[in-house]
Amino acid sequence: MKLKSLFLGTILLMTSCNITAQDIQLPEPTRNGGMPLMEAVNNRHSSREFSDATLAPQQLSDMLWIACGYNRPEKRTVATALNRQEMSAYVITPEAVYRYEPKDNKLIHVNSGDHREVSAMQDYAKTAPLNVALVVDMAKQDKDIFAAMTVGAMSNNIYLWCASEGLNTVVRASFDNEGLKKALKLSETEQVLLVQTIGK
Repeated sequence: MKLKSLFLGTILLMTSCNITAQDIQLPEPTRNGGMPLMEAVNNRHSSREFSDATLAPQQLSDMLWIACGYNRPEKRTVATALNRQEMSAYVITPEAVYRYEPKDNKLIHVNSGDHREVSAMQDYAKTAPLNVALVVDMAKQDKDIFAAMTVGAMSNNIYLWCASEGLNTVVRASFDNEGLKKALKLSETEQVLLVQTIGK
């Protein structure tokens, strides 16, 4: 099933929520279960082979929450120096680009169309059904090393989640920086540090 169809199904299930037709309310993240940590670390690896199979809405919700959601009041699932919380995650699908809003566990529509071409230099990532851009706002965190630390933690959380779910993933630093910033509609102070491809 196409990711768009899964998303549309989620929208229909969430019609009681006050969202626009283009935004997507995700199901609540699971927050428990999964593979034991030591086993997930043992199974963590990069893979560059992806089918056209898409993630279910629940999987997408769980992955984004693990990447940068809230696991306690005003605190995130990854560390940020001085609690600056400068990070954000953008979901890039064949149909559109969305920004993850962690407080509401929602995908905010940013741009329509297929922008995978600018999210990757590698052919496999240009055709994979899901890429996630890991972004920092340097207006919130002006030290490069701290911003890099936070994004590294986001990526590693995604790796461990993928290992637990039996999914493939690889993190990349090769992409069309200016083209991707335009596709994500980032401000002058926001930067894409990494893009992670995720799938089956």
